[in-house]
Amino acid sequence: MKLHLSLVAFLAVALAGGNPAVAALAADRVVIALKPDKNPEQMLQERKTLSDFLSQKLAKPVEVIVPLSSSVIIEGFANGTVDLGYLSATDMVVAQKRNAGQILLAGEIDGRNSYQSYWLALKEKPYSKVEDLKGKPVAFASKTSTSGYLIPIYDLKEKGLLKEPNPEAFFGAGNLFYGTGYVSAVERVLNGQAEAAAVSYYVLDKDKHLTVAQRAKLKKVAEQGPVPTHVIAIRSSISAVDRETLRKALETMNEKENVELRDKVFTSKLVEVDPEEHLRAIRKALDFLGDAE
Repeated sequence: MKLHLSLVAFLAVALAGGNPAVAALAADRVVIALKPDKNPEQMLQERKTLSDFLSQKLAKPVEVIVPLSSSVIIEGFANGTVDLGYLSATDMVVAQKRNAGQILLAGEIDGRNSYQSYWLALKEKPYSKVEDLKGKPVAFASKTSTSGYLIPIYDLKEKGLLKEPNPEAFFGAGNLFYGTGYVSAVERVLNGQAEAAAVSYYVLDKDKHLTVAQRAKLKKVAEQGPVPTHVIAIRSSISAVDRETLRKALETMNEKENVELRDKVFTSKLVEVDPEEHLRAIRKALDFLGDAE
């Protein structure tokens, strides 16, 4: 499926206050894929709200899906079944290597396009620094997560705690768990299967992924970074005009009346960035760890 959106049609929608444009569009829908890094029930509601919002902005049906992994999103870019995807910076490097996707917009947090990664543990545990986790079972958000895998492992290398690109050399054989998102990693800590989990700072500091009761049981053991913010990627085969139309539609989420929805789905303000500069730190880390795939 190829997306053929009209810039004129989009402007007509905007001038009409968000009402569907009269002009017919060639494509039957837009498909947006989100990473499965939150509570499934929470994501179900966010999917519907985002779909309704962008369907009105674009005057056409918008389908929001949550695949099991980022690799499914990237494959969707490659075969034309996914138009937009919310990806980590590491996932974005993979998409670029396959010439499947490009950065459309990136997150901006407090004026910056980066944030911190945390190691989390139960409050009653004696850990106060990452060195304390040596030889302990730990959980990573996923093998492709930037804040939940790549940056924490690269930080061990920078601290002189890991000489080879194999986390088991520090944590021990059989002591690694890879989840399908932040929540799956933290759940391992909460149920006692792991001593610590590597996740983004906002899993603990913000009310987005965990319940208040879950967060109350956790503490930050260590932090590392900076981590490039997540991006909204666009399928490479989409035309320049269509790309501009989608960018403008998404940027309306920065308007005051849409900020609540934006922050629930995409965490922060959406801005244009220099693609190479945004991914520079990730490429450096991957030189140590190897291919992100």
